[in-house]
Amino acid sequence: MTHHSRLAGFIIDCNTGDLDAAADFWSGALGISIADRNAGDDTAQYQQFGDTPGDLHIEVQKVDHPSRVHLDIEADDLDAEAARLEQLGAKKIAFVKRWWVMEAPTGHRFCIVRMKHPERGTPPREWP
Repeated sequence: MTHHSRLAGFIIDCNTGDLDAAADFWSGALGISIADRNAGDDTAQYQQFGDTPGDLHIEVQKVDHPSRVHLDIEADDLDAEAARLEQLGAKKIAFVKRWWVMEAPTGHRFCIVRMKHPERGTPPREWP
Protein backbone atom coordinates (compact mmCIF):
# COMPACT_ATOMS: atom_id res chain seq x y z
CA MET A 1 0.00 0.00 0.00
CA THR A 2 1.27 3.47 -0.84
CA HIS A 3 1.38 6.56 1.31
CA HIS A 4 2.03 10.27 0.67
CA SER A 5 4.31 12.84 2.31
CA ARG A 6 5.88 16.27 1.81
CA LEU A 7 7.61 19.08 3.67
CA ALA A 8 5.06 20.72 5.97
CA GLY A 9 7.14 23.59 7.31
CA PHE A 10 9.63 24.81 9.88
CA ILE A 11 9.45 25.15 13.63
CA ILE A 12 11.71 27.72 15.29
CA ASP A 13 12.44 26.23 18.72
CA CYS A 14 13.19 29.05 21.17
CA ASN A 15 14.69 28.53 24.60
CA THR A 16 13.27 31.78 25.95
CA GLY A 17 11.17 33.20 28.73
CA ASP A 18 9.45 35.64 26.36
CA LEU A 19 7.71 33.87 23.50
CA ASP A 20 6.01 37.10 22.36
CA ALA A 21 9.39 38.78 21.85
CA ALA A 22 10.71 35.74 19.98
CA ALA A 23 7.62 35.70 17.72
CA ASP A 24 7.93 39.44 17.11
CA PHE A 25 11.58 39.06 16.10
CA TRP A 26 10.94 36.19 13.67
CA SER A 27 7.82 37.87 12.29
CA GLY A 28 9.88 40.95 11.45
CA ALA A 29 12.88 38.97 10.23
CA LEU A 30 10.81 36.80 7.88
CA GLY A 31 8.31 39.51 6.88
CA ILE A 32 5.29 37.44 7.89
CA SER A 33 2.46 38.06 10.34
CA ILE A 34 1.66 36.31 13.60
CA ALA A 35 -1.58 34.40 12.94
CA ASP A 36 -2.44 33.47 16.55
CA ARG A 37 -0.69 34.80 19.65
CA ASN A 38 -2.82 32.49 21.82
CA ALA A 39 -2.04 29.19 20.08
CA GLY A 40 -0.73 26.18 21.96
CA ASP A 41 -1.96 24.16 24.89
CA ASP A 42 -0.93 23.53 28.50
CA THR A 43 2.15 21.49 27.52
CA ALA A 44 3.45 23.46 24.54
CA GLN A 45 3.57 27.17 23.88
CA TYR A 46 3.83 28.31 20.31
CA GLN A 47 2.75 31.05 17.95
CA GLN A 48 1.91 30.29 14.35
CA PHE A 49 2.66 32.65 11.48
CA GLY A 50 0.27 33.54 8.67
CA ASP A 51 0.79 34.48 5.00
CA THR A 52 3.87 32.25 4.76
CA PRO A 53 5.75 31.54 1.52
CA GLY A 54 4.41 28.51 -0.31
CA ASP A 55 1.71 28.08 2.37
CA LEU A 56 4.34 26.44 4.62
CA HIS A 57 3.53 25.94 8.28
CA ILE A 58 5.96 28.14 10.23
CA GLU A 59 5.79 28.74 13.99
CA VAL A 60 7.90 29.67 16.99
CA GLN A 61 7.74 27.25 19.90
CA LYS A 62 8.93 27.71 23.48
CA VAL A 63 11.19 24.78 24.44
CA ASP A 64 13.45 23.63 27.27
CA HIS A 65 16.25 22.35 25.01
CA PRO A 66 18.73 24.62 23.18
CA SER A 67 17.28 26.88 20.49
CA ARG A 68 17.28 25.40 16.99
CA VAL A 69 15.16 25.12 13.88
CA HIS A 70 13.55 21.81 12.98
CA LEU A 71 11.37 20.81 10.08
CA ASP A 72 8.12 18.89 9.92
CA ILE A 73 7.27 16.31 7.29
CA GLU A 74 3.56 15.70 6.91
CA ALA A 75 2.21 12.31 5.88
CA ASP A 76 -1.13 10.57 5.46
CA ASP A 77 0.33 7.49 7.20
CA LEU A 78 2.69 8.40 10.06
CA ASP A 79 3.97 4.88 10.69
CA ALA A 80 4.61 4.16 7.01
CA GLU A 81 6.56 7.41 6.67
CA ALA A 82 8.56 6.66 9.84
CA ALA A 83 9.41 3.22 8.45
CA ARG A 84 10.46 4.73 5.11
CA LEU A 85 12.73 7.22 6.84
CA GLU A 86 14.18 4.51 9.11
CA GLN A 87 15.21 2.65 5.95
CA LEU A 88 17.14 5.78 4.97
CA GLY A 89 18.95 5.78 8.33
CA ALA A 90 16.70 7.88 10.60
CA LYS A 91 15.68 6.63 14.02
CA LYS A 92 12.53 7.06 16.04
CA ILE A 93 13.02 9.10 19.22
CA ALA A 94 9.47 9.27 20.61
CA PHE A 95 5.79 9.35 19.69
CA VAL A 96 4.43 12.57 21.23
CA LYS A 97 0.65 13.05 21.33
CA ARG A 98 0.04 12.64 17.60
CA TRP A 99 3.43 12.90 15.84
CA TRP A 100 6.75 11.07 15.59
CA VAL A 101 9.96 12.80 16.71
CA MET A 102 12.74 11.42 14.53
CA GLU A 103 16.49 11.90 14.27
CA ALA A 104 18.37 11.95 10.97
CA PRO A 105 21.73 10.17 10.67
CA THR A 106 23.25 13.67 10.86
CA GLY A 107 21.79 14.19 14.34
CA HIS A 108 19.08 16.66 13.25
CA ARG A 109 15.71 16.22 14.91
CA PHE A 110 12.52 16.49 12.86
CA CYS A 111 8.88 15.49 13.21
CA ILE A 112 6.42 13.52 11.15
CA VAL A 113 2.96 15.07 11.52
CA ARG A 114 -0.45 14.20 10.12
CA MET A 115 -1.20 15.75 6.72
CA LYS A 116 -3.89 18.42 7.10
CA HIS A 117 -4.59 19.83 3.63
CA PRO A 118 -3.29 17.54 0.86
CA GLU A 119 -5.07 19.69 -1.74
CA ARG A 120 -3.11 22.84 -0.82
CA GLY A 121 0.49 23.71 -1.62
CA THR A 122 2.91 21.41 -3.39
CA PRO A 123 1.32 18.04 -4.17
CA PRO A 124 2.51 15.31 -1.80
CA ARG A 125 4.84 12.63 -3.12
CA GLU A 126 3.52 9.09 -3.39
CA TRP A 127 5.75 6.39 -1.87
CA PRO A 128 5.46 2.63 -2.44
